[in-house]
Amino acid sequence: PTTEKCFLGLVIGCVGWILTMATAGYNEWRLWYIEDVSVVTSGVAWVGVWRVCFYSHTLPDSESCQPIGIADPFVPVEISVAQVVIMVAVITGLLGNILGAYAVRNIYFGQKTHDFIRLMFSGAGGLYVLTGVSFLVPLAWNVKSVLTNQTVAFPPEFHLPPAPLRQEVGGAIWMGVGASIFLIFGGLLFLCYRYVIRASGENDKDPLHEPPIRLKSILENGDKETRDNPAFQAEEDF
Repeated sequence: PTTEKCFLGLVIGCVGWILTMATAGYNEWRLWYIEDVSVVTSGVAWVGVWRVCFYSHTLPDSESCQPIGIADPFVPVEISVAQVVIMVAVITGLLGNILGAYAVRNIYFGQKTHDFIRLMFSGAGGLYVLTGVSFLVPLAWNVKSVLTNQTVAFPPEFHLPPAPLRQEVGGAIWMGVGASIFLIFGGLLFLCYRYVIRASGENDKDPLHEPPIRLKSILENGDKETRDNPAFQAEEDF
């Protein structure tokens, strides 16, 4: 049914939006394998969008995790783009959730016209699809940087070399891909919304679809017709 599909689209879109925020906060966008383990004890550094972290037995925790600002000169373009897109995606995804929830609410309570509800679903679906597709751009860009082993000129306080031995795609990338898929699928369910219009005359045969005043009239007339029925009068006389 159309109503259940719209509710499913809202749930899927909300899950995709939550995964988008989780992806933003997850550090494992890139896994850098370091040869010198004197400082980076684990030999692996987690390069995220907002910070870089690693395990170290020689440094305090405050120095083993460094933030990455959007205005930092050493930040590569793909990470700066990811920071901007993530902030925009969180806002557009939230607006999609609001419009979608409002449209689903009006399906159940019927407080707005069908055209208005369809417009709300189209807006929410468009925002979901826009968020999902745009979020794929920085994800794909960072994957390309990992596969081509691109360098990052980290400042000395990061205690990381400009180029690792090798890089791997981190779990945050795959989480982001899943978030995009959820958002796009939820948006398509919204965009496919069509209000089911009953055939003309269908409700006339079903008194339960009549307004309360009309239903009362039907019941009274039906009771009168029953009492005027000769068979009913004969049964009463008996």
